[in-house]
Amino acid sequence: MYRSGSFVASHVEPTRPEQVQPNGVDLTLEAVFEQREPGRIGLDDKEVGARQERDPETVGGAVDVENGDSDAGTYYLEEGSYVVRYGETISIPEEHVGFVYPRSSLMRNSCMLNTAVWDAGYEGRGEGLLQVHHDVELVEGARIAQLVLADAEHDGEYDGTYQGENL
Repeated sequence: MYRSGSFVASHVEPTRPEQVQPNGVDLTLEAVFEQREPGRIGLDDKEVGARQERDPETVGGAVDVENGDSDAGTYYLEEGSYVVRYGETISIPEEHVGFVYPRSSLMRNSCMLNTAVWDAGYEGRGEGLLQVHHDVELVEGARIAQLVLADAEHDGEYDGTYQGENL
């Protein structure tokens, strides 16, 4: 069974009221990266390829995403693949599993967000693979994904490489 948006919000920090949906919480865009070098996934190890963070363009003064400042930076993304980092810290509680889905606004703008399962016990500021099929503008702090939590039996809790990522 999927949990309510208010339950999910209790495991996401920070959360503004407009992010809480009936069945989940919207995750916002914090950063955009371009992969510059190959990664490697072996039988017993893995290595994430080198990335370069994209700088958003700003108009006016300082960026204040948390307070809804209209001067937030804008990423102008051409067709291609990017890694995006979410602006919220997620804590997947015991007896749950997390799924992140793209918001429909992304798909309606020819973009797709690919994500993975988030196991019970995971805590961090996660990432997703953004595929841009037509040029798009994304503003820092824009809601790009939705986290949902489902009840789940599990064997142990997550304690892998990405535990505490981006914190």
